[in-house]
Amino acid sequence: MGVVSAAGIGKEAFWGSLSQGKSGIDRITLFDTSPLRSQIAGEIKGFDPLKYMDRKETRDMDRTSQIALAAAIEAQADAAIDLQEDCGVVVGTGLGSITTDDEQHRVYHTKGYRFISPMTIPIGMYNATECHISKRFGIRGPGFTISTACASGLHAIGEGYRLIKEGLTESVICGGTDATLSEAIFAAWCAMRILSKRNDQPQSACRPYSKDRDGMVLGEGAAFVVLESERSVIDRGARVYCQLAGYGISHDASHITAPDVRGQTKAIEMALRSANTSIDEIDYINCHGTGTQLNDKVETDSIKRVFGERAYHIPMSAIKPIVGHTLGASGAMGMITTVLAMQNSLIPPTINYREPDPDCDLDYTPNVARTKDIQVALCNAFGFGGSNGVLVLRRR
Repeated sequence: MGVVSAAGIGKEAFWGSLSQGKSGIDRITLFDTSPLRSQIAGEIKGFDPLKYMDRKETRDMDRTSQIALAAAIEAQADAAIDLQEDCGVVVGTGLGSITTDDEQHRVYHTKGYRFISPMTIPIGMYNATECHISKRFGIRGPGFTISTACASGLHAIGEGYRLIKEGLTESVICGGTDATLSEAIFAAWCAMRILSKRNDQPQSACRPYSKDRDGMVLGEGAAFVVLESERSVIDRGARVYCQLAGYGISHDASHITAPDVRGQTKAIEMALRSANTSIDEIDYINCHGTGTQLNDKVETDSIKRVFGERAYHIPMSAIKPIVGHTLGASGAMGMITTVLAMQNSLIPPTINYREPDPDCDLDYTPNVARTKDIQVALCNAFGFGGSNGVLVLRRR
C-alpha cells in the first residue's frame, strides 16, 4: 500500500493522522483564494517529487501523475514485489491532469498560442498517469484508466481484482489519484455551492453526518495498492494484509450530482453477494461521508436499507475531515484506511461530529478512535454521475 495525502505521505504517517484524528486541511497556498467563497482544502504539503523521479520526469508530468507515481512506488516497495512484465496496472482519476489544462488555457488567453507547451496533450491526457506507472516498472500486461468521478479509485481496485479473478494476470498495481487545486477549477467547485465556507476553521470545517455540516472540503491525494492472486502470494511467501473478497458496482440512472438510494443499495448488495458474505459478518464500514447534507443522508439510508436493524450496531467512519475529498483517490484511500484499521484493530474516528442529525442516526465513531477487532469490512465510494463502488475486505 502507498499513499500521498494532506494528512501524511506514506502509510505510517497517513495512519498516524487518521488514528489521532489529526486533520491536514488548511488554507490553500497554491493560489489566491481571496475572491472565493471557500478558501480551504486538503493541500499536500512537503511533497518532493525528486524523491521519486528525476527532474526531467517531473517536467513531463502533471501533479496528479507525480503524486500517483510516488504512491505506486511506495506500494511496490511495501509489497516487496518485483512487478513482472505481465503485471496489470489500473488507474482511477476523476478529473485527470486538469491543472495542466487550466494552466495552458491561461497561457493561451494571456500570451497567445505560440506559448502553449507542446507537451500539453501528453501531460494532460487522462491515461498519462497509467503510462508513467507502467513505464517505471516495465509493465506490459493489461492496463487501463477509469474515470467515474469520486468512485474512480475504488473502481480501479475492483477492476484489478477482476483481472486477477479472470486469470489475465497474477498481480495488479492499482489505485486512484487527483490533484485539482488550480484557480479556475476550484472556482468552478465554489460555483456549485457545495464546499464548506468555514474558512476560519479549516480543521473543523468538514463535518460528515453532523447536523451542522455545510459542505465538503476538497483535497489532493493518491493511493495505490498491489493486488496478487493467492497462488502468487504462496509462491513467493508474501506478507498479506487482507483478502479482497468482493466487489460491487452500479449506476444510479438518476441525477448527475444527487445520489440515489437504489443505486447505492445495489452496489452494496452486489459486493456482499460477490464475497459470499452476510450482513451479520460486517464489523466495520468505511463510509464515503462527504459532509454535504444530501450525500450523508442518502448513504445512511442506503446502509439502513441493506442492513436493516443491524445497521445500528455496525461502527463506521469517514476520513474526509482529515484528508479532504480527494475525488478519484478517495475510494482507494478508503480501502487503505480499512486495511490499516483491520491491522491495528482500531477504527479511525469521524472527527468534527458536533450535533446529532435525526436523518443520520448510525454509529459513525464520533471524534475519538475506537478499539475493535475487524474481521470483515465494507468500503464505500459514490461519485457524481451516479457511479457507485463497494469493496468487501476480509482479514487473513
